[in-house]
Amino acid sequence: MVSNRDRVVSGTSLLLIRHAESSWNAAGRWQGHGDPPLSARGLEQANALARELTRETIDVIVSSDLRRAAETAAILGQARGLRPELNPQWRELDLGDWEGLTRDQIACTAGDVLQRFDAGDLDVRPGGGESLREIEQRARLTVTQLVDAHPGRSLAIVTHLGVIRALCAGAGVGNACWRRFDRVEFCDPAARERVAHAR
Repeated sequence: MVSNRDRVVSGTSLLLIRHAESSWNAAGRWQGHGDPPLSARGLEQANALARELTRETIDVIVSSDLRRAAETAAILGQARGLRPELNPQWRELDLGDWEGLTRDQIACTAGDVLQRFDAGDLDVRPGGGESLREIEQRARLTVTQLVDAHPGRSLAIVTHLGVIRALCAGAGVGNACWRRFDRVEFCDPAARERVAHAR
């Protein structure tokens, strides 16, 4: 973990939040840039999340523009008196032709590509979409721009599992779950690696 000194030097904290459950989450369908709304359970999760974060300092809320994230952010924003800033750069990994399909359906038509994707191949393009290398580059650039625009603030980012994993390798975050990080963890690859192995 980063030291207290690093926390003071950075001055900016990031609250990474995965969107609440969508209707496609509930159905086991892969989403990517697909745009399903929150499920009834997801709405309950988002409201519970807003209550859970009451004691957390949040100065700015930003969100993916996809409905499942934007709806989660809107509920959080309403509870905090903040209007979320929507940005398509926070979208999930683009899954191309795989969007809307179940894992079994994908395995039937593109089993070899799915196997490479599951193995963490950075350059494979699931469904002809975006590679893991590309989403990592996109996520790191976007978080750096955000932190530079809001120095010393506490930033809540409502986004997707693929983006969270791109910023913190191996992170597992359930729907409507969150983690707080410091800027240094994303700007310093060595620190990021330490965090990835510590959790």
